[in-house]
Amino acid sequence: MTEFIKKILPNAKDDVLAGITVSLAMIPEVVAFAFVAQISPIVALFGAFVVGIISALFGGRPGLISGAAGAVAVIFVTMIQEGHAKGLLFDTPIENMGYFYLLAAVVLMGIIQVFAGVFKLGKFVRLIPHPVMMGFVNGLAIVIFMAQLGMFTENKKDVFGENMRDTESKELIYNVSNNEVKDLASNTVLFTIDGSSVKNASTNEEVFILSEGQVFDKQTKKVVFNASDEGFYSVKDSGVVKTTMEGETLYTMIGLVLLTMLIVWGLPKLTSKIPAALTAILIVTLISIFGGISSINVGDFIRDGGGAGLNGIDEISSKLNLLELWSNLPFNLDTLKFIAPYAFLAASVGLIETLMTMNLVDELTESRGNGNKECAAQGAGNIVSGMFGGTGGCGMIGQTVININAGGRGRLSGVMMALTLLTFILFADKYIEQVPIAALVGVMFMMVIETFAWSSFRILKKIPVSDAFVLIIVSAVTVFFDLAIAVFVGVIISALSFAWTSAKKIRARKRFKADGTKIYEIWGPLFFGSITDFNSKFDIKNDPQNVEIDFVEARVSDHSAIEAIFALVEKYKAEGKTITLKHLSEDCKILLYKASPIFTGIIEEGIDDPRYHLAANPEDFPKPLGEYKF
Repeated sequence: MTEFIKKILPNAKDDVLAGITVSLAMIPEVVAFAFVAQISPIVALFGAFVVGIISALFGGRPGLISGAAGAVAVIFVTMIQEGHAKGLLFDTPIENMGYFYLLAAVVLMGIIQVFAGVFKLGKFVRLIPHPVMMGFVNGLAIVIFMAQLGMFTENKKDVFGENMRDTESKELIYNVSNNEVKDLASNTVLFTIDGSSVKNASTNEEVFILSEGQVFDKQTKKVVFNASDEGFYSVKDSGVVKTTMEGETLYTMIGLVLLTMLIVWGLPKLTSKIPAALTAILIVTLISIFGGISSINVGDFIRDGGGAGLNGIDEISSKLNLLELWSNLPFNLDTLKFIAPYAFLAASVGLIETLMTMNLVDELTESRGNGNKECAAQGAGNIVSGMFGGTGGCGMIGQTVININAGGRGRLSGVMMALTLLTFILFADKYIEQVPIAALVGVMFMMVIETFAWSSFRILKKIPVSDAFVLIIVSAVTVFFDLAIAVFVGVIISALSFAWTSAKKIRARKRFKADGTKIYEIWGPLFFGSITDFNSKFDIKNDPQNVEIDFVEARVSDHSAIEAIFALVEKYKAEGKTITLKHLSEDCKILLYKASPIFTGIIEEGIDDPRYHLAANPEDFPKPLGEYKF
């Protein structure tokens, strides 16, 4: 503990202020992603607190901010929807069953991430090329920018003043003709339509209300059918209907956003002693409150959503009873099969985003984090969050950049962010709710400007075409598909490009000894990609009786290369010619000796033989090499 205190004291003031700033920027994004995943905002906020504080205390990258990120939330959307449906099919139906499946998936996700840290898989982030990193940063900046544009919309209200739901028509349930609603099979009149009122044909009692092509149940105030000239259709709920802001509301929003951006841009030119983002949020909030400016604030934003899970602040303490919280989940193989694919994908995406964010912080702070330690900490945070009713999370690049720009460098900034979130959840919600969404959008816009690698435009024509292609592709895939897919695509393209370039570097210098022996001096990497060019260097039929192949300037990289050497020797032997192999590494020799006795006397031993190893242990190949198909 003493060592920890020593580490946080030198930058304590900046870390505390940066953490508060980040927590304010965290709230709307976490809440927005909670709505996407169809869970209660309090679930996401509580999860952000747990994941945030555990990763800040025990993670491998001080200054990195973790929370309930959208990259993870979107993966669970389908699982939650299907989980709700599964819950209604139980012998004793359970509502919001998708929430309990979510908790199990988050715990499993955390376990996978802990194992990734234990088995030191975090080191593989070093395989990610710089163009992929730049493409990731650019793509994510665009995604964050586009997400902020969604804040310039409003929820459309239905006939009851509630958020209108976007419903898609599915199966035809009733026929409609002459303002009469009839059963499909018997053609019996069940309801009559009088303007916007749908009445029971027998009792003449109003049971449904028609509005904008939707049929609402009068009691529950929910959409039960979509209406058309042909009839009533069953519906699929696709979320809340959004409309673009107009008039005074839009102009007020734009004005406050621009004011926030101006303060964040201009304040550092005057003083660097106070964080610009936090100051901008406070100034715009005070102007909005005391100036009587009507604008959407954090409270409006939260109350306009909904979802499954913890439905109120008071439920947190009651849900700390783990037996009660987990009593609804069936612990069986079917549950594991259902949640495992989502948990694995979420764990992968979470680790990739976290490790990529860690790399970015390493560059910004000119220091180096511990990827394996960060993997384990993220996993531990998700396990604890899921166990106590919170959602999953990972490193968040937007909030991390805000933290670094605000001066946050140590663990205290992440701890302060988490504690401020907890304070908001438990005590200060009435104050935080008054912060205009426009102020937070302005901060995020400035963060996007800071995050985007503008230098990529300048260097596109200066770097290899393959690297430029990777940068653009990764940016595009991040925007249109998914972060994890973008990184995998970028790494694969980079690897293939490297393999293709390296394959063209194989060379063979040919010369003759005085006795007529022909010598092939091989230059360059010999691996699966260069084998074709390697084989084309030899003229087996026209070569003299004695041939010598010298690998001193070559690197035999894999077992495909060993197989090529094996095949080449066999061809020379079939022609009745004598061949000698020089300067092979020890494991190359072992594999060739195991492959066939014909290599006895062919491989020349020398004290200057190279000392390098192939990708796999030769002892893993007990069969003769020729029996393997490479």
